[in-house]
Formats: sequence, C-alpha cells, structure tokens
Amino acid sequence: MREFAGRRVFDRLEEIVDPDHTALLVVDMQNDFCAADGAFGKAGADTGRIRAAVPAIASLLDGARAAGLRRIFLRHTHEPDLSNLSPARLSFYAMLYGGADPYHALRGTWGQQIIDALAPIEGEAVVDKGRSSGFIGTNLDMLLRSNGIQSVVITGMATHACVESTARDAGFLDYYVVVARDAVADYRANLHEASLLTLGQRVVLADSAEILRPWGQTGETRHV
Repeated sequence: MREFAGRRVFDRLEEIVDPDHTALLVVDMQNDFCAADGAFGKAGADTGRIRAAVPAIASLLDGARAAGLRRIFLRHTHEPDLSNLSPARLSFYAMLYGGADPYHALRGTWGQQIIDALAPIEGEAVVDKGRSSGFIGTNLDMLLRSNGIQSVVITGMATHACVESTARDAGFLDYYVVVARDAVADYRANLHEASLLTLGQRVVLADSAEILRPWGQTGETRHV
C-alpha cells in the first residue's frame, strides 16, 4: 500500500482483490455466445475459444463463493422486438454482422441464459444489460457501491468488446480493476491479444491462480 496526497492507495494484488471489498464479475457467458449450437456458433464463430476459458472462470467462481466475495453475472439481453436497440445500435450490429439482424440473447430464451457450467446459485446477482458495458443503463454501479465494493475482478467474453468496455467503465467510475487474463476469451485470437495489450496499460492483468491465492484458494483450475 502507498500513500498519495494523504490517501492510502492499494498497489499490491492481494490488497486490490481482498475479499472484503472485491466483487467477481462474469460477463456474458451465455448460450448464444458460448454454445456450438447458439446463435454465434451457428453463424460460424469459433465458440470453442470462448469455452476454453470456462474452467478458469469456474475456478474463480468457486473461489469467490468459498471466500464470500460478492458475485455478479452480467447478461447481454435484447428484447424480443429489439425495442432496447436504437437505430444507431441497429446500424452497429448491421456493420458487425454483415447486415444480419441481431436476434440473439433475446429475453426469456435459452440463448440468453448463462451456460450450465457457470450457472448462478441462490443469492448471486444477475444484471441484464443492453450495451457492451455492464454499467450502461443498469444498476451495476449502485449494486457495487451499496455493498462497499472497491475492486472488481472481471471474467467472461468477449475480451475486446463487453469485457474491455466494462473494465474501462469500471476504472472511470473509480473502481480498482483486475482482468483475469486466462478467464477472458474472444472469437479471434488477434482481437483477444490486442485487447489485453491495451488493457494492460489501464488495469491490472493477472492469472486466475494469482487472484485465487489472496482468497485462500489453491489456484487449481476446475475441470468442467
């Protein structure tokens, strides 16, 4: 810990991820994004790259539960009639998907649901979001601040999109931010690597085993 301008500042990983003031965020690990027969898998995305991160995410989730951290699942959600998507957002999706309609992660569908291997348990919050950042148009910030959270550990997908957007906004909102580099994933290796390169200039990057140790865990990856 250091002192700047008369204020104490965490600068070691074990201080930043102390269970007393840290929450684990699991970003968009949903069937449409992760499963081979989900919307993205059917469209040709390499969902195997996303599923490869599941064991590390599961180990962090187990460790957070054992250590009593707050756990929050972010769930990208579109209304069935796409009414939560503006014309500008629809234009973005048309550009992103080559003109295809963004009928994925629709509220109430199997595709919207979190994959079974990472399913929330009783008492864990699920925050639905309609944009890449988990903080835009949601109660995530209020939920964190109301429970004395100073630090967030971010896992999930996609590294260059919803993970990075959430991590950047968390930093702008004055949270300590740790991205678990082996517990985030993307459909393309170059986007994943480029995002981690830029994130490494703005947040703490750490492996799941490093994060688990201050939580009193072994750091062993769960097999799922």
